[in-house]
This record gives sequence, C-alpha cells and structure tokens, in this order.
Amino acid sequence: MTEGFSNAASNFTNSDVAFAGGGTDDPCASDASRNNWLILGGFALFTFAIHLIFYKGYGFFRDELYFIACGKHLASGYVDQPPGAPLVAWFSQKILGQTLFAIRFVPVLFATAQILLTGLTARAMGGRGYAQFLACLCVLVAPQYFGSYLNTDMFMMLGWAACAWVAARIFAGESPRLWLLFGLFGGLALEGKHAMLFFLLAFLAAVMVSPQRKILLTPWPWYGAAVAFVIALPNVIWEYTHHWATYELLSNIAKSNKNLVLGPWQYLHSNIDALGFLTILVWVPGLVWCLFLKDGRRFRAIGWMWIFSYILFIALKGKDYYLTPTYPMLFAAGGVAVESWFARIPRTAGWIVKVAFALLIFLRGAISLPFAMPVMSEEKFIAYEKALGAAPSKTENTELEELSQQYADMHGWPELAASVAKVYYSIPEPERSQCAIFAGNYGEAGAIDYFGPQYGLPAAISAHQNYWFWGPRNYTGECLVIIAGSSTRELLAKNYTSVVAAGETNAKYAIPFENHRTIWIYRGQKNGTLLDVWPQLKLWI
Repeated sequence: MTEGFSNAASNFTNSDVAFAGGGTDDPCASDASRNNWLILGGFALFTFAIHLIFYKGYGFFRDELYFIACGKHLASGYVDQPPGAPLVAWFSQKILGQTLFAIRFVPVLFATAQILLTGLTARAMGGRGYAQFLACLCVLVAPQYFGSYLNTDMFMMLGWAACAWVAARIFAGESPRLWLLFGLFGGLALEGKHAMLFFLLAFLAAVMVSPQRKILLTPWPWYGAAVAFVIALPNVIWEYTHHWATYELLSNIAKSNKNLVLGPWQYLHSNIDALGFLTILVWVPGLVWCLFLKDGRRFRAIGWMWIFSYILFIALKGKDYYLTPTYPMLFAAGGVAVESWFARIPRTAGWIVKVAFALLIFLRGAISLPFAMPVMSEEKFIAYEKALGAAPSKTENTELEELSQQYADMHGWPELAASVAKVYYSIPEPERSQCAIFAGNYGEAGAIDYFGPQYGLPAAISAHQNYWFWGPRNYTGECLVIIAGSSTRELLAKNYTSVVAAGETNAKYAIPFENHRTIWIYRGQKNGTLLDVWPQLKLWI
C-alpha cells in the first residue's frame, strides 16, 4: 500500500513536467498526459460507480414524480420550468422502463460529466496533474454536487461547468470559434433551467470589466449568443403564447413567504457549508488567483463572473444553492494556484504536503457525504445528524422534524397513493367512475399518477403549477376525492352540500404537514361545473 501511495504521489510530481495535452515528443510530457487522463478517468469512474450504488436513496423525490407527469404532456415549456427535465424523464422511461433507475440514470451521467469538465477546466488554465486532481476532488466531496436524483438544477450545474471549460480554453488562446460551442452549452442549459440566464449575463458583465473585454469586439462571441438564443427560442415562444407564465409564477413566489431569504453573509456561509468546509482552501485561492495574480490575468473574467453572480442572486433573493454552479471553475483555478505554490517546496517534502492537503479535504468531505446522498438508513442518519449537532437543512419556510427537506421529500408517496385508493374504493359504483381525485400540489398529484395505476386509480387533477394547464379533464366535479391545503378546500367547499373526512395519510419521515393529512370526499355540487370554477383555483406558487 505504501508503494502505491508513493507511486500516486510520483504521478503528481511527474505531471508537473509538462502541461497535460500539450503536443510534444517529450516522453515525460507523454507520461504526464497519460497520468492526467488516468486521474480524470479514475474520478469519473468512481463518481459513476458510487452514484449507481446509492442511486435509490429513500425513493422518488417529489419533483421527480412531477417531471414524470410533465413528460406525459411534452411541450416546449411549463409554467415552472423549461422542457429539459420532463424530456429527460420521458426519454429515460422510453429507453430504460418505468423505474427509479431509469429516472436517475441521466443525473448520474451529469454528475460524472461535471467531474470531468472541472478537471479539464483546470487543464485549460494550465494546471498539471495535481491541479486537475485537486479540482476534481473538491467537486467529488462537495455535498452540493453529490446527488443523483432528477432535478432542473443539474442542467445549470453541468451547463455552466461546460461553459466555463470552453471559456477557459478561449482565454488561454484557443480558437475563437469555440464561442459556438459555448453558445451550444449555454442554450442547452437554458432549456433545463431558466436561472442559467443569470450566469450568462454575469459572465458578459465579467468579460466587459476584465482584460479580455476586447474579445467582445470580434463576431464570434455574438455568434455563440445567437446559437444559445436559437436553442432557447422554442421556450421563449411558449412563454409568449402562455402570457409569460413563468414570470407570473416567480412574481407570486417573490410576494409570498415561501422561500428562505438570506443576507449576504448568511448566503455565503450557506455556500461554504454546502461545498464542504475545507474546499474553501481551494476555491478562495482560485478566486484570488483569477482576480489579482499575474498568472491568472487571462482568466480575470472567471473571478469577476463569481462576484457578479453572487451580487445578482443576493439582489434577487435567490435560493442559496443557485450560486453553487460557479464554484467548480474556482476549484479549477484554485487547483492551478495551489499546485504552483506547492511546486516551490522541495521535491520529497512537496509530494507529502500535496497528499496530506488532498487527504485532509477528502476526509472532511467524507463526513458530509451522508448529508448529500442517502447512504444510511433513516434511523442511522438521524443518529449521525444528532451526533454532529447538525440541524435539518431546508430552502423553504416549512416545518421539519428530523430529516432535511430534500430527504423528507423522498418519503410518503407510495403511502399517499395507498391511502387515497382506500377512500376512492369506498365510493360505490357508478358514482366512483365520475369521481375525480383532486390533489393540492404537484407532488401529491404526481404520486397518484405514478403509484396510483397499481391500485387502478385514475390520473389526478390539480390546480398547482402546470397541472392547472391540463385542467379538470372530463370531470364535472359532481364527486371529488380531495387531498389539499385548507385554502383550496375551503374555496371548493362553497359549492358542495356534503364535505366528509374519509381517511388520512400516514407516512413516517415525510414532510410534517403532509405526514398526517386528511382525505376528503365532496359531494352534492350546487352550481356550475368544476370547469367553471377552475380559473379561481389556479395555484402558481
């Protein structure tokens, strides 16, 4: 084992001989290039493997069930998202089947690709083996990047990692035609997450204030912008034809008390925690290297981009994790900076310092792994959480018990469908065939749609987010099985003569307000149909 440890360290030292990927006949350079590819390939393989081992987690996440439902109504846009995640859900199920593995396979590929792109960004910045290793290691151990469930954020995570890699290559002197590739990656990311637009705007501002501003006088950056616009255009057209639905949704959220709003220091502190505390020893030097040091002058825009993104999300009261896609590029820059500093240490002591530094970051990150991916049973995780004195994390103003909001939202969905089925089949025929299942939010509706068919349940209806666009289907509303919040129930109850509590949900570890929720049956419709009242039920928040 000691011999392998020494060989690994020697690889790092040998990698200092030449830039990875440089075209040269020097045998040392060839060995360094091969070692660097082994480093990147090893990280990619390890990331892929560990995500596959633990991909099941605690079950389906709330949003995944919604994406599956949206995938049954493919469109170029949705009220709360571009088409990316629903398209992935649809495609994955077509290829791999109606399983949790199918839904999470593409996110595993995204996580693997992000590791590779971060290492390649360090290489583009001039980093040798150790810089690439350190950059990949920081992404690997950062809790924010370690997860394999389908979500919209993975598009801007991978999208900006790809854009940063291309930008670093351009700033390092490669062909300006690479701006077309930048536009391709940016446009695809926009089709997965609208927030990618803020990164692109912050990057434009960063280039304008950096020494690279002259590049904006050439046509290629604008050709790249045109590529991104063309890719995003179908979603823009959808928004226009649907009266800018996403803007209406975001306005409603801004006026509500739904999301946690953090001050500048709280926001930054939350990011530090989400990245694994000791990675600050890499990304802060990376920021300093880009902004102030001579060797990082070509990459000033990378540093400024982080600053503008931070200011932008603070001003817009964005969720704390919105900034995290910007850190892999700082890990890459930090890897280059730290590598150059360690190169000044005598050779024998140098590799000891390198290995010790990387090991310290890895061990600190390993402590955070259970908070990033469910690798323990619920009972063991709760005990682990309490032993560390950690409180359940959340991004919204919701009551939590022992699990974080993310983990709690992976519980209760099969139980919900089973409870609703009991109530639904308590209704005699032929009344049952005319009875709709009305869910209060997209998570509940998605759970009925996914788990309900095994009980013979019909598809749910809901007025939440994009379900509202799909309407009440063919139901008149003469009978409703309802699982929803008080405001929706009270609005509907005005038009019914009979409102009966017929059952309840009961799921351990789920979000508390959904853990024990009453299931109602509404009968005796007074006036009009469900379609008549549908506009009043719209819940976009």
